[in-house]
Amino acid sequence: MGKVTGFMEAARRTPSRRDAAERIHDWQEVYLEWDESDARRQASRCMDCGVPFCNSGCPLGNLIPEFNDFVYHGNWEEAIQRLHATNNFPEFTGRICPAPCEASCTLSVNSDPVTIEMIEKQIVEHAWKEGWIKPESAENKTGKNVAVIGSGPAGLAAAQQLARAGHTVTVYERNEYIGGLLSLGIPEFKLEKEVVERRVNQMRSEGVKFRVNTNVGIDLTHEELLENFDAVCLAGGSTIPRDLPVEGRDLNGVYFAMELLTQQNRKLKGQEFGPEENIDLRDKNVVIIGGGDTGADCLGTSHRHGAKNIIQMEIMPRPSEIRIPTNPWPQWPTIFRTSSAHEEGGDRDYNVLTKRFVGDENGNLKKLECTRVEWVKDEDAGRFNMSEVPGSEFDIEAEAVFLAMGFLHPQHEGLLDALEVEYDGRGNVAANGSMQTNIDKVFACGDMQRGQSLVVHAIASGRRTARQIDIFLSGDSRLPTVQGYVRPPIMAG
Repeated sequence: MGKVTGFMEAARRTPSRRDAAERIHDWQEVYLEWDESDARRQASRCMDCGVPFCNSGCPLGNLIPEFNDFVYHGNWEEAIQRLHATNNFPEFTGRICPAPCEASCTLSVNSDPVTIEMIEKQIVEHAWKEGWIKPESAENKTGKNVAVIGSGPAGLAAAQQLARAGHTVTVYERNEYIGGLLSLGIPEFKLEKEVVERRVNQMRSEGVKFRVNTNVGIDLTHEELLENFDAVCLAGGSTIPRDLPVEGRDLNGVYFAMELLTQQNRKLKGQEFGPEENIDLRDKNVVIIGGGDTGADCLGTSHRHGAKNIIQMEIMPRPSEIRIPTNPWPQWPTIFRTSSAHEEGGDRDYNVLTKRFVGDENGNLKKLECTRVEWVKDEDAGRFNMSEVPGSEFDIEAEAVFLAMGFLHPQHEGLLDALEVEYDGRGNVAANGSMQTNIDKVFACGDMQRGQSLVVHAIASGRRTARQIDIFLSGDSRLPTVQGYVRPPIMAG
């Protein structure tokens, strides 16, 4: 490495976040710009570790030691070339990825890992500023037409790779904006939408066609899809949310998390909503059920609405502050985390089970009836079982509740059922090792095939599927393989 002793001389530092009292009054990204010298100093911490576990920890197989070395030496153009060799959209992962690479960093054994995610963001933003990121159009066209269904990170990655391989690619999106989760699900304060639009414009210049407001299976039938395209890539999301079917679920004020997040993103794009559908949390008591990233996104959004009081609840116990013996490096650390939204306020509570939603005479939510639970390990079965704690019942006042408990699988009704694709045991589209479904020339990737997961997994899946489609259409492929972790496929049955 450029500075072998860098990890001993420099402590881990990330870019500063804007003051919480200021940022909750706008929707701009929470991080301040990072000085180039700070990024280079942080890159110097990448040690000469011999075996870069960060590479395998990254689902994309990013060449992390290489781009860190280039950043340390100030060779930013080489750094972006190394980054783009494995990652189509580092400006996305550099903002919203939980960085499994950092969890696998060798420094994590007994110190703080290299700030890989923020270095990645710094590289790509430097490259955009310098004008190094340009359209990369294919020199020769194959004459093959490919349909990509879904414009989230998996679909975009697959589309860009296929277009660069010379195929004619059309991306279909049933919503009015390209980007899927990136544009409608992730709050602006984590990912400003001009960042997404900038990359989509590059893809347009590379020849990718985008069709919005098109519900494939209805506006375009599955027969037309199979007739008009040489290959089809199913890249829709895992869109069916996990519900909480308790008494009072149908009260006004009980929402799925995505109802809030997608509406807010649409508002920021200028859309207006009538009083019956508008979600306004100003001066309200808000409860968020679910302790993950989506719950934190609801928390940050509620702050910006001006909610009076916010509680984020989780049925599981509070995670440990540090790794426990059964969760060693380089596994993903299941530890207590604080996001930018948690810094802004609100309370968190654990081991809470919601028993009932209670409303007023007009059908509006007024409170939740809850109870404490405990988790006891069954030594014979080797798993923890939940039981309610007697006498621990309590109420929480709330006028709005958001269910942020994850997603089950993609929507079956419509295109998938019409195609008669097989599903795996979790209800996702089943695909073999070549990412192909049971239907000839139909492939699947991203959350639709893998299940709810990270943006970085979606990009990796899209790239992997693009290569397999290219092989299917051309007999061979010059598209790169994806070296990161591959989850074994779970077939139907």
